[in-house]
Amino acid sequence: MAKVELKQPVVAEISELLDGAQTAVLVDYRGLTVEQDTILRKQLREAGVTYKVYKNTMIRFAAKGTAFEALTPNLEGPTALAVSKTDATAPARIIANFAKTAPQLEIKAGVVEDTYYDAKGMQVIATIPSREELLGKLLGSIQSPITNLARVLNQIAEAKA
Repeated sequence: MAKVELKQPVVAEISELLDGAQTAVLVDYRGLTVEQDTILRKQLREAGVTYKVYKNTMIRFAAKGTAFEALTPNLEGPTALAVSKTDATAPARIIANFAKTAPQLEIKAGVVEDTYYDAKGMQVIATIPSREELLGKLLGSIQSPITNLARVLNQIAEAKA
Protein backbone atom coordinates (compact mmCIF):
# COMPACT_ATOMS: atom_id res chain seq x y z
CA MET A 1 0.00 0.00 0.00
CA ALA A 2 1.34 3.44 -0.92
CA LYS A 3 2.10 6.00 1.75
CA VAL A 4 -0.54 8.35 0.34
CA GLU A 5 -3.23 5.69 0.83
CA LEU A 6 -2.18 5.26 4.45
CA LYS A 7 -2.34 9.00 5.10
CA GLN A 8 -5.74 9.66 3.50
CA PRO A 9 -7.79 8.21 6.40
CA VAL A 10 -5.89 10.41 8.89
CA VAL A 11 -6.46 13.54 6.78
CA ALA A 12 -10.15 12.57 6.45
CA GLU A 13 -10.39 12.11 10.24
CA ILE A 14 -8.92 15.58 10.87
CA SER A 15 -11.15 17.14 8.19
CA GLU A 16 -14.20 15.57 9.83
CA LEU A 17 -13.04 16.82 13.22
CA LEU A 18 -12.60 20.38 11.93
CA ASP A 19 -15.89 20.34 10.01
CA GLY A 20 -18.38 22.37 12.03
CA ALA A 21 -15.88 23.08 14.81
CA GLN A 22 -16.19 26.38 16.67
CA THR A 23 -12.62 26.25 17.93
CA ALA A 24 -9.34 24.58 17.10
CA VAL A 25 -6.29 25.18 19.29
CA LEU A 26 -2.73 24.11 18.55
CA VAL A 27 -0.82 23.03 21.64
CA ASP A 28 2.88 22.37 22.26
CA TYR A 29 2.83 19.52 24.78
CA ARG A 30 6.60 18.94 25.08
CA GLY A 31 7.72 18.30 28.64
CA LEU A 32 4.41 16.98 29.99
CA THR A 33 4.60 13.78 31.99
CA VAL A 34 2.30 10.90 31.10
CA GLU A 35 0.33 11.57 34.29
CA GLN A 36 -0.12 15.27 33.43
CA ASP A 37 -1.15 14.42 29.87
CA THR A 38 -3.71 11.90 31.15
CA ILE A 39 -5.23 14.48 33.53
CA LEU A 40 -5.37 17.11 30.76
CA ARG A 41 -7.02 14.70 28.32
CA LYS A 42 -9.62 13.74 30.96
CA GLN A 43 -10.49 17.40 31.66
CA LEU A 44 -10.82 18.14 27.93
CA ARG A 45 -12.91 15.02 27.30
CA GLU A 46 -15.31 15.95 30.14
CA ALA A 47 -15.81 19.36 28.48
CA GLY A 48 -16.58 17.74 25.12
CA VAL A 49 -13.24 18.75 23.58
CA THR A 50 -11.41 16.38 21.23
CA TYR A 51 -7.65 16.39 21.91
CA LYS A 52 -5.26 14.42 19.75
CA VAL A 53 -1.70 14.52 18.47
CA TYR A 54 -1.37 14.59 14.67
CA LYS A 55 1.49 15.09 12.25
CA ASN A 56 1.75 18.72 11.15
CA THR A 57 1.56 17.82 7.45
CA MET A 58 -1.71 15.94 8.05
CA ILE A 59 -3.23 18.98 9.79
CA ARG A 60 -2.01 21.19 6.90
CA PHE A 61 -3.75 18.98 4.30
CA ALA A 62 -6.98 18.76 6.32
CA ALA A 63 -7.12 22.52 7.01
CA LYS A 64 -6.52 23.55 3.40
CA GLY A 65 -9.39 25.67 2.11
CA THR A 66 -10.97 26.19 5.56
CA ALA A 67 -10.76 28.94 8.18
CA PHE A 68 -8.32 26.68 10.04
CA GLU A 69 -5.75 27.11 7.25
CA ALA A 70 -4.60 30.24 9.15
CA LEU A 71 -2.95 27.87 11.65
CA THR A 72 -0.46 26.61 9.04
CA PRO A 73 2.46 28.92 10.05
CA ASN A 74 2.22 27.57 13.62
CA LEU A 75 2.53 23.92 12.59
CA GLU A 76 6.11 23.35 13.72
CA GLY A 77 7.45 20.92 16.28
CA PRO A 78 5.27 18.54 18.29
CA THR A 79 1.66 19.61 17.95
CA ALA A 80 -1.55 18.49 19.58
CA LEU A 81 -4.92 19.67 18.30
CA ALA A 82 -7.78 20.52 20.67
CA VAL A 83 -11.13 20.95 18.93
CA SER A 84 -14.55 21.88 20.28
CA LYS A 85 -17.78 21.89 18.32
CA THR A 86 -19.95 23.20 21.16
CA ASP A 87 -18.09 25.60 23.50
CA ALA A 88 -15.89 28.13 21.70
CA THR A 89 -13.76 28.98 24.75
CA ALA A 90 -13.45 25.56 26.41
CA PRO A 91 -10.21 24.31 24.82
CA ALA A 92 -8.30 27.54 25.48
CA ARG A 93 -9.75 27.91 28.99
CA ILE A 94 -8.96 24.35 30.09
CA ILE A 95 -5.47 24.31 28.57
CA ALA A 96 -4.59 27.73 30.03
CA ASN A 97 -5.81 26.65 33.49
CA PHE A 98 -3.86 23.41 33.24
CA ALA A 99 -0.74 25.29 32.11
CA LYS A 100 -0.70 27.03 35.52
CA THR A 101 0.31 23.68 37.06
CA ALA A 102 2.32 22.50 34.03
CA PRO A 103 4.16 25.56 32.63
CA GLN A 104 5.78 23.53 29.84
CA LEU A 105 2.34 23.26 28.16
CA GLU A 106 1.93 26.08 25.63
CA ILE A 107 -0.87 27.26 23.39
CA LYS A 108 0.67 28.02 19.99
CA ALA A 109 -2.36 29.57 18.27
CA GLY A 110 -6.00 28.94 17.54
CA VAL A 111 -9.02 29.67 15.41
CA VAL A 112 -12.16 30.64 17.31
CA GLU A 113 -15.36 31.05 15.28
CA ASP A 114 -13.38 31.46 12.02
CA THR A 115 -10.99 34.09 13.45
CA TYR A 116 -7.27 33.39 13.88
CA TYR A 117 -5.59 34.26 17.20
CA ASP A 118 -1.93 33.98 18.13
CA ALA A 119 -0.76 32.68 21.53
CA LYS A 120 -1.46 36.00 23.28
CA GLY A 121 -4.92 36.26 21.74
CA MET A 122 -5.71 32.73 22.87
CA GLN A 123 -4.66 33.63 26.43
CA VAL A 124 -7.27 36.43 26.37
CA ILE A 125 -9.92 34.04 25.04
CA ALA A 126 -9.02 31.63 27.85
CA THR A 127 -10.23 34.23 30.36
CA ILE A 128 -13.76 34.29 28.89
CA PRO A 129 -16.14 32.26 31.08
CA SER A 130 -18.14 29.38 29.61
CA ARG A 131 -21.58 29.95 28.14
CA GLU A 132 -23.22 28.37 31.20
CA GLU A 133 -21.33 30.70 33.57
CA LEU A 134 -22.31 33.75 31.52
CA LEU A 135 -25.96 32.67 31.43
CA GLY A 136 -25.86 32.10 35.20
CA LYS A 137 -24.49 35.59 35.79
CA LEU A 138 -27.12 37.07 33.48
CA LEU A 139 -29.90 35.20 35.25
CA GLY A 140 -28.52 36.31 38.62
CA SER A 141 -28.44 39.95 37.55
CA ILE A 142 -32.00 39.73 36.22
CA GLN A 143 -33.24 37.89 39.29
CA SER A 144 -31.65 40.20 41.86
CA PRO A 145 -33.92 43.28 41.36
CA ILE A 146 -37.03 41.07 41.29
CA THR A 147 -35.98 39.42 44.56
CA ASN A 148 -35.35 42.80 46.16
CA LEU A 149 -38.75 44.09 44.99
CA ALA A 150 -40.50 41.02 46.40
CA ARG A 151 -38.67 41.47 49.71
CA VAL A 152 -39.71 45.16 49.94
CA LEU A 153 -43.35 44.39 49.07
CA ASN A 154 -43.36 41.61 51.68
CA GLN A 155 -42.00 44.02 54.33
CA ILE A 156 -44.68 46.59 53.44
CA ALA A 157 -47.38 43.93 53.70
CA GLU A 158 -46.05 42.80 57.09
CA ALA A 159 -45.88 46.40 58.35
CA LYS A 160 -49.55 47.01 57.48
CA ALA A 161 -50.71 43.76 59.07
